[in-house]
Amino acid sequence: MNNMKKFWMLIFLLAMANAQLMAQPSFISDSLDTYVKREMQRWQVPGLAVAIVKDGKIILEKGYGVCDVKTQEPVNEHTLFMVASNSKAFTGTALANLAFQKRLSLNDPIVKLLPYFKMKDDYLTTNITIEDMLSHRIGFETFQSDFLNWDCIKSRKDLISNMRNSDPIYDFRTKYGYCNVCFLSAGEVIPAVTDTTWDDYLMHHFFKPLEMNRTSSTHAELIKSENKAQPYTIVDHQLYLLKYANIDNIGPAASLNSSVHDLSHWLMMQLDYGKFNGKEIFPKEVIADTWKSRTIVQDRNGKDGRNFMTYGLGWFMYDLHGKRIITHDGGANGFVTTTCFVPSEKLGVIVLTNSDANSLYSTLRNQIVNAYLETPYENYSENAYKRYTENITKHAEEIKALKDESAAIKKWEIQASDFVGAYHNEVYGSMTIKQTGKKLIAYFENHPSLSAELTPLKDQKLLAIYNDPTYGVQVFDILLDAQKKVESLTVRVNDFIEFLPYSFKKK
Repeated sequence: MNNMKKFWMLIFLLAMANAQLMAQPSFISDSLDTYVKREMQRWQVPGLAVAIVKDGKIILEKGYGVCDVKTQEPVNEHTLFMVASNSKAFTGTALANLAFQKRLSLNDPIVKLLPYFKMKDDYLTTNITIEDMLSHRIGFETFQSDFLNWDCIKSRKDLISNMRNSDPIYDFRTKYGYCNVCFLSAGEVIPAVTDTTWDDYLMHHFFKPLEMNRTSSTHAELIKSENKAQPYTIVDHQLYLLKYANIDNIGPAASLNSSVHDLSHWLMMQLDYGKFNGKEIFPKEVIADTWKSRTIVQDRNGKDGRNFMTYGLGWFMYDLHGKRIITHDGGANGFVTTTCFVPSEKLGVIVLTNSDANSLYSTLRNQIVNAYLETPYENYSENAYKRYTENITKHAEEIKALKDESAAIKKWEIQASDFVGAYHNEVYGSMTIKQTGKKLIAYFENHPSLSAELTPLKDQKLLAIYNDPTYGVQVFDILLDAQKKVESLTVRVNDFIEFLPYSFKKK
């Protein structure tokens, strides 16, 4: 082909792409760039990538902002983000595929395949199935035991074995409770029946056939990759650079790193019921099985067009104006992300961001979906930001009041030295408090880089300021024994790590 022909072919392809985009809703064709840039500035989001799949084609894949505030490297459609719990649908699909192949049954008890699995209650040990693990219904509270599980140094086997130390909050199969260690347990069934790891299974059965060439499942792969987004949060209204969380040990729940380009192939396969580029990657029965509702998450009043939400095998499902929406979000230190598709409309949306202090990732998804469903325009991001600023202002005032209270205390009600020593919690393990000069510092056995500075508050409480803002500024309760000595401390972390407090008893 001579240069002139190449030129006109390029013009033709660009014209076709432009015509295809212009055929989309006006919000997509006319307003998206302006909207995204404005809302990123509002939320202080450094970088964002978005992709839209429609009718078997990638309509849009684009990056906005920067990977790194310091270097100003731009985000594009191939930029890697930690996609966290968007990993769960891959694990659910893998297990559904193995069930279709009769290599296991989703009704198999976990203990049949993982003999080291045990709960405090022998009935649960015997009866919790793969399907229970994949559908968040074993009785755990949402995020239960994740203070230990997240970004810690324990192995996958250790974390699964440790489930025997947790007391479920709810009765078995009666209530939804989002469970990362459950997905880890289900994922570890894969090596039990295939003699390959979860990571390798995904590489050969998902990433390669779907041409997800930059997607990986480990911290090491992310660190050595080029074109990756740095993780940020917001502290005192300023962007704050975090370290990448190493969550390999809960991989089947959360450890994938991917781009909007790669994930668009994943959604194209979903929307074509298991096929990608005309080739069957998974049987349609496998895909349908992952979409089947297993657990009721919530009933709604329908005022926003939604009446219910359920959970399948790694997917949330809900109705919206009579359409079935299938979606999942992911949150890791410095990242919040979403994948979403509407089978009846052959529509898929992916939004990835590198700040964990925003709702733009989800409101942009909703904005795009509603544009295709032709609902009246409403700026979901602006509305969410109003609620966010109200909450963050209230929270900042509460933290300031606690810090002021602590600073005003000139003499400890309990001698600082009385806190020094080793503490133990059955689920977490050990915490050690040391005194360095006038400072008390708490150190955590399973998170070697994590610490918290402790200062006194009134009413037998301590103010704890973690060195990693992901864990927050918290209040620890003090329990004294009959001799007025420190018996235990009630330790807390931010809700998005774990809702439940941990009682650490002093040794």
